[in-house]
Amino acid sequence: MTLHRDLLIGGKDVPAASGRTTEDVNPHTSEVYATVAAAGVEDVTRAVDAAQAAFPAWAALGPAARRRIFLDAADLLQERTEQVVETMASEVGAVRPWAMFNAGLAADILREAAAAVTAPRGEVLSAQEEGALGLAVREPVGVVAAFSPWNAPVILGVRSVAAPLAAGNTVVMKPSEDAPVACGLFIADVLREAGLPDGVLNVVTNAREDAAEVAEALVADARVRAVNFTGSTGVGRVIGVHAARHLKPAVLELGGKNSVIVLDDADVDYAVDAAVFSVFMNSGQICMSADRVLVHESLAEEFTAKFVARTASLAAGDPTDPSTVVGPLITADSARRVAALVRDAADKGATVLTGGTEPEGALHPATVLTDLPEEAELYHGEAFGPLAVVSAFATDEEAIALANATEHGLTCGIITENGTHGLKVARRISTGIVHVNDQSVADEPTAPFGGFKASGYGRFGGRWGIEAFSNTRWVTLATQHAHYPF
Repeated sequence: MTLHRDLLIGGKDVPAASGRTTEDVNPHTSEVYATVAAAGVEDVTRAVDAAQAAFPAWAALGPAARRRIFLDAADLLQERTEQVVETMASEVGAVRPWAMFNAGLAADILREAAAAVTAPRGEVLSAQEEGALGLAVREPVGVVAAFSPWNAPVILGVRSVAAPLAAGNTVVMKPSEDAPVACGLFIADVLREAGLPDGVLNVVTNAREDAAEVAEALVADARVRAVNFTGSTGVGRVIGVHAARHLKPAVLELGGKNSVIVLDDADVDYAVDAAVFSVFMNSGQICMSADRVLVHESLAEEFTAKFVARTASLAAGDPTDPSTVVGPLITADSARRVAALVRDAADKGATVLTGGTEPEGALHPATVLTDLPEEAELYHGEAFGPLAVVSAFATDEEAIALANATEHGLTCGIITENGTHGLKVARRISTGIVHVNDQSVADEPTAPFGGFKASGYGRFGGRWGIEAFSNTRWVTLATQHAHYPF
């Protein structure tokens, strides 16, 4: 039976003012999983009205009460792991391990938010004036606009709201059109059941054709004081421009052109395990996925043979089948886009080592290329699919240059059995994140997560997330009367 969901505004499930709805389609079966309300600008205004009205009481609520809501929400989310598995399979074609990871990490993000609520904030300053006490105090900014993506929907949906709410803000959330339930409404359900007051979190879903208008209206509303967006670099540039036009701070976590670097002192079998996970987890649809594997020339032949064999053995197909590793992409158009990248690369001289055949609907085969020429679109563009290029290098200098030869700068994995060697290389990689003796995909609630260059700016996670969604104020208290020149 097809699910139907309305907007969440002021604690109530309400239809769009226009009465319109839009379809949410299962990428594997092409069946309609859900219909959701298709909001317009009027609905955005209603949602911001509700968030603004709820802000004073939420900001003033005692820390122990706010902390309890996040802890209860974390427990509820973890209890609903099977619901997450079912929802993500139906809505985004996610395989079971990926969905379970989403549930577990999202619950931990909520627990970290709970800890942040009662963590000390602010500093006592060394005041210049005699008898004065100076303070740096962090306070909530007001209403925050949160844009959540479909690819890790529960993790990134929770992440988009957890730090803003923990800092004492209220939120209007616009989830992706490809996963309005998993990265929006489901998360709101959990927080509502945990006791989040009405209006503190509002969810506005929309039809794809209205996305630009709805997003611009949300960012432009004068009562929205900060913005966070996770998604593609192209859309992130647009959101960043809107935010800058209205002088609003933004946290943008965008695309990546990530590498796994296999140094000459690596364990080859471990390197293969790490690279296969990094490239093909969630069919390569993770901002941190590696689509470049750079291998020292002394190991390249052995590594490539083992990596290609492992890739060819990966089970693909139905995401509800427990054996499936490579499930469908988010849409058939996405699969066709990846196929076009492969064709372009092959036409320009790249060698297809495995995969590379035409997709079946949203399913694209796990594919490995080598000898990729610079003029191929894939050389600079993000694959965001089950596709990797293996390239050999002769020196650390060459590996660093190859890894940095992109406008992006999100993450990198460096495989080595020598931590000192790995750290020396890591310090020269231009990314926001780097992992020594591990692959490129990782996340922890306490870590400063974010990119560099065209991969965005600002940080989620830990105290950095709280700082991103709060305002630092200078407050002084004079303990004696000051003397003025006139």
